[in-house]
Amino acid sequence: MPGIWLGLDLGNARVGVAASNPERSFAYPEGNIRVYGDYFQVFDDVLDLIEDKAEEGTPVTAIAIGLPLRMDGSAGSSAKKAQRWAKSLRRRLESEMEDQDSHIGVMPDIIFIDERLTTVDAHRRLFDANVSSKQHRAVVDQQSAVEILQTALDRARDNTEEF
Repeated sequence: MPGIWLGLDLGNARVGVAASNPERSFAYPEGNIRVYGDYFQVFDDVLDLIEDKAEEGTPVTAIAIGLPLRMDGSAGSSAKKAQRWAKSLRRRLESEMEDQDSHIGVMPDIIFIDERLTTVDAHRRLFDANVSSKQHRAVVDQQSAVEILQTALDRARDNTEEF
């Protein structure tokens, strides 16, 4: 199905956002959504982004959400919170699609990607790109979202994981 994918790195200060190209071959940073203590407050911003993409003719067909597993691979409270957030997003999307004025015509698949060490990798990539450490804070969340989304795109392309 034609469309793009989004990647989200959920955080309590910022939600990093990444998007794919229409061919879904690479991810690029789309920006950050400012959060004031709890990322459950950003549903409207995420829905607006999905709506904007649909209006542009590039519907969002999948959303890759970082799943913050513990280092041993188990799901702690942060992972469970991300899963609850995704369920709430799905409900909000279903409600939005029922609205006749909505441009959202496709229910995006929601994919969880293990995000262990994505922030570490994002910092490393920013250092490699000669981005000063002072500038990292503003872009590390969206770079983490890029890492999450690129992992999902690569797995889908290589058919190493079913979504």
